[in-house]
Amino acid sequence: MTENKTPRFSQHNKQAFRNPWVLGWIAGILLVLAVNVAFIVTAVVTNPGLVDKNYYEKGRDQEQHFIEQQLTRDRLGWQMKLEAIDTPVAGQPVRYTFNIVDTSGVAIDGDKATLHAYRPSDMTADFDLPMQEIAPGVYSAELTFPLKGIWDLSAVLVKGEDSLKVTRRISVEAADPR
Repeated sequence: MTENKTPRFSQHNKQAFRNPWVLGWIAGILLVLAVNVAFIVTAVVTNPGLVDKNYYEKGRDQEQHFIEQQLTRDRLGWQMKLEAIDTPVAGQPVRYTFNIVDTSGVAIDGDKATLHAYRPSDMTADFDLPMQEIAPGVYSAELTFPLKGIWDLSAVLVKGEDSLKVTRRISVEAADPR
């Protein structure tokens, strides 16, 4: 009686699904597909919604808007400063002041001042607050940031047909766990 001396798993095996090279290629393809499915599911589930619905129009007009802002800033000569009294901490109120003076140092009384808080990584946390005029050319608002991390603040002053803004990037610290 002659026995078949062909090894069960060999490169010389004629049965494809017993060949380790074929099994390795199939496992590799399945791994790549599984990783891609995981990436797609993660992208859909964790979508922060940061893409603006009118991104094309806003991007197209961005340069023109920037030039208009520069011309308005040069024409008016306003000097604006946005600052906090304390270091911002998540969940704790912090007061921000917005100071506006002209080129000769005279305070600017505007019609309306607004503070916009943007969270670059999560648009659902964004919020706007009206600022109260506490002195001529000095506006104030108390903010409570819901999350720690990076935030972009924009203070906008509107006076008649003119409006200018100052933007500042801040880092909000985590609340002390005590």
